[in-house]
Formats: sequence, C-alpha cells, structure tokens
Amino acid sequence: MLLTVDELNKRSLEIFRELVDAYIETGEPVGSRTLSRRLNTPLSPATIRNIMADLEEAGLLYAPHTSAGRLPTEVGLRFFVHGLLEVGDVSKKERDHIDQLCQGSGQSVSSVLEEATTALSGLSKCAGLVMAPKTEAPLKHLEFLYLGPERALVVLINQDGVVENRLIEVPKGITPSILNEATNYISSRLLLGRTLAQAKTIINEELTHHQAYLDELTAKVVSAGLAVWAGGEQGGALIVKGQSNLLNDVTEVNDLNQIRELFQVLDTKEILHQLIDASIKADGIQIFIGSENNLFKLSGCSLVVSPYHNSRKEIVGAIGVIGPARMNYGRIIPLVDYTAKMVGRLIG
Repeated sequence: MLLTVDELNKRSLEIFRELVDAYIETGEPVGSRTLSRRLNTPLSPATIRNIMADLEEAGLLYAPHTSAGRLPTEVGLRFFVHGLLEVGDVSKKERDHIDQLCQGSGQSVSSVLEEATTALSGLSKCAGLVMAPKTEAPLKHLEFLYLGPERALVVLINQDGVVENRLIEVPKGITPSILNEATNYISSRLLLGRTLAQAKTIINEELTHHQAYLDELTAKVVSAGLAVWAGGEQGGALIVKGQSNLLNDVTEVNDLNQIRELFQVLDTKEILHQLIDASIKADGIQIFIGSENNLFKLSGCSLVVSPYHNSRKEIVGAIGVIGPARMNYGRIIPLVDYTAKMVGRLIG
C-alpha cells in the first residue's frame, strides 16, 4: 500500500525528497554524506542513515548491489510524484519554441502533430509521442491509389482536415483503372455528414444486394478498403520521435539493457495504444511509472501523457513523453500539459 505524506514526519520527508531530487539529477545511488550537504536542516550522516533505513523498510528506498547509497523504488517514485512533487512552470523560451514549431507547420493536422512531437521530444530529452484516435468525423474524401501488384493505398480525409494513409492488400489482377472505379463508386455514395462506420454499413449493404453494378475485383477493393478503416482494432495514428534521446544519459550496462527493452516496445507501437487510450478516457495528465503498467515492467521506464481537445471540447487524441523512470517530472509534466493545450488550439 502506498504511504501518504501524513504518515512520514517532516525530517523523513525532507530526506526522501532530497534523495529523489539527487537521483533524478545523477541517476546514481545517493549516500548519507551527499544528503547531509544538500539538506537545509543540519543532520549527521549517522542520523540520515537511520532515517534512510526506515524509508527502506517502508518500501520507498532500496540499496542496489552492495552500494552504501540508496535509490527510490518504483513505489517511492510514485509516492514522490503524487505527493511531494513541486511542478514548475514552462519558461517563456520553451513556450516560444513549442509555439514556433507548431504554428510554423501550417494548417495540416498531421503536420501539427509531427511538429508538436518533435518539440516535446527536444525539450524533454525523452521520446515524444502523440496519438490521434481513429476518426469518427464525417468523411470528405476517400481514394484508392495503385502501388503495385496486390498493393494499394487508401487515402482518407475527414471534414476536420485529418489526412490518413493506410496500405491494403488487394486481389491479383487489380489495375489502376479498377482502383479508379472503386474510388468513383464510393465517392458517389459518400454523402457529406456520414462517418466511415456509417458509410461502411451502407456500402456493404449495396455490395450485397447490387453487386452486379461492380465487377468482382472492384467489389473486393471497396470492401477491403472500408474494412481496414472501420474495423482496425488499434485505429488512429501514432507518432514516436526522439528515441535517440534515451541513449544520451545511460550510466550503466543495466540502463542500456532497459533502453533496449524500451526500443523493442517502441518498435511495436501498437502496444502503446492501450495505454494512451486509458489516458484519453481519464481526461487529465496521467503518469505511469515502471511496472505500474505491464508495458514498462521490463524496461523500467515511465510515461507522462495528456489528452488534447478540439474546439468542441471533445477529446481527440493524446500527447506525451516516454523515458527513464528518473525523468524530471517537475519539468516534463508542465511541458506535456502546455503542448497538449497548444495542439488543441491549433487543430480547432
């Protein structure tokens, strides 16, 4: 069970706070002598060691290997973040940097999301990520483009201006003219105001009862394209940038192994959707530390993520950073919060 701030005395809280601050700065175990130099209240190393032993017994600290220093446990980090953390403000320079990148990307929603991810990654020195859930906005345009034998690209634009591209497999014998026929068939039946799910239902019914209007290959293209868009379990677009940032502060072989585990997770980006979906439903900044979530149980990393809203106050996606469990939460939380609000304003 996680302790509350009220369950620790003032001296223990001060020592614990300083220890976590020192750990976040260096990534190294923190000893009693280091703490004695950092504390505002003069305490002997022996007294500090006794208090550290109590904090260790409470499950907030642990001693790695045979080191005389201590590190916060995952429970300790969660206790610190949720009970003791002093969140700072986004500096004017940081705000200007985010504003300049995002506003300079034009009106394209995809460009705004790309630049926001880049800005957040650069400022946080972690990997930035953003997700736009599969859209339920009314359709404006859908088109099939020929890429080669058995491959086609579905281009979909909704009335909010979101552009998505998705590769699909198509039957043998598909030609550009067949794809053009499929595009025309869908376009003639996609009335303004219909969502993709609604269009799928209507067109599938037509394919069932009026397949004579289309040859067999064209019908398969139409059906495959709509099924990919409407039936995908993961949905949406996920952008992850700045993975190289995670290698800049590796201090131990164990750290490197954890980063490798994280890269494997990031390479399988679909896994992140479940976690980000949870943050979207919660409607507020969410912090996941280490094995608190199965996604990070091996890599020992953390995620700070916040949903962003459109002009109708509807949650339309999430943006955040993923990095070491010892990330600077006090600085990163306001960065994520500000960037999420900026993205919301720009996408309208």
